[in-house]
Amino acid sequence: MQLPQPTKEHAWLKRFVGEWTHSCEMQCAPDQPPVKLTGTERARAVGDIWVVAEGEGRMPMGGTAYTCLTLGYDPAKGRIVATWYGSMMTHLWVYERGAIDFAANRLTLEASGPSFCADGKMEEGKTANYREVIEFQSDDARTFTSSVQGPDGSWTQMMQLHYKRVK
Repeated sequence: MQLPQPTKEHAWLKRFVGEWTHSCEMQCAPDQPPVKLTGTERARAVGDIWVVAEGEGRMPMGGTAYTCLTLGYDPAKGRIVATWYGSMMTHLWVYERGAIDFAANRLTLEASGPSFCADGKMEEGKTANYREVIEFQSDDARTFTSSVQGPDGSWTQMMQLHYKRVK
């Protein structure tokens, strides 16, 4: 069996490799002020094909969240493939729709997952579409913006994290 050859997409994904800090403001409830959160992330390459990023950060209601993002490119599908899971929920997010915009230094991932109420609780049996946009401002700074699609088809930003490379 021949090992897969890395593509330009695999090379682009290696930009994640390193140690990062992040901060964000998240609106947890409409009648409450935004909550400021911070955390860290350590991303490593798995050979020349995959990137795994493990994160740790403060939760809005206290405690620590642990997360794991996997990123790769599937030449047979012609798109980025990714997964994400976190210690705060039982849902495994599978991003089957992903693409890199090389000119804009932007990765867009899309998935369907549980629908959440305004109070942050999952709505039993309901799903929604989500879009995550990761944009590199430089090799040492990037943003992660998460949005949900409403019933009318419009997208609403839920949160934005700002990442800074530590090393």
